[in-house]
Parts: sequence; C-alpha cells; structure tokens
Amino acid sequence: MDTTFENSLADKVESALNKIRPYLVADGGNVEVVEITDDSVLRLKFVGACSSCSMSAMTFKAGIEETIRREVPEIALVEAVVD
Repeated sequence: MDTTFENSLADKVESALNKIRPYLVADGGNVEVVEITDDSVLRLKFVGACSSCSMSAMTFKAGIEETIRREVPEIALVEAVVD
C-alpha cells in the first residue's frame, strides 16, 4: 500500500474520531485505532470506562461507525476489537 495514502487515511480516521472523542472522554472513556488493514477495515478498541459500559455497542454503531462512514468513506468496514 502507498505510504502517503496510508498516512492520509489514518489522519482522516483520527480527525473523524477527534470529533466524537470529547463525548467519550467526558464519560471517562476513549477509543483507540488498533489497525487499518490493507482492505480498508478499521479496527477500534474502547478504553477506559467505555470498555465496560453497557451502552458501548450503541455508542459504536450510532456514534463512531456513523461518523467514520460519513467522514472517511474510504473505510469499508468498522469493527470493534475486544481484548
């Protein structure tokens, strides 16, 4: 994969996540990028309070995944990774 494309894709993902991070941080949590695969699958991990929150599935679908799909259409799939 072209390094420039990879870096710009990662930058776009981080920029999109930064739009919703304040809401996660306000509740004592956050989200980390685990990896962006060669076939444009974004793998994310909830950290802090978000990792054990009963609402994390809703937050993932309605907040994070929707924001990524809108802001970074190059991402084919968004997956949550569990430790």
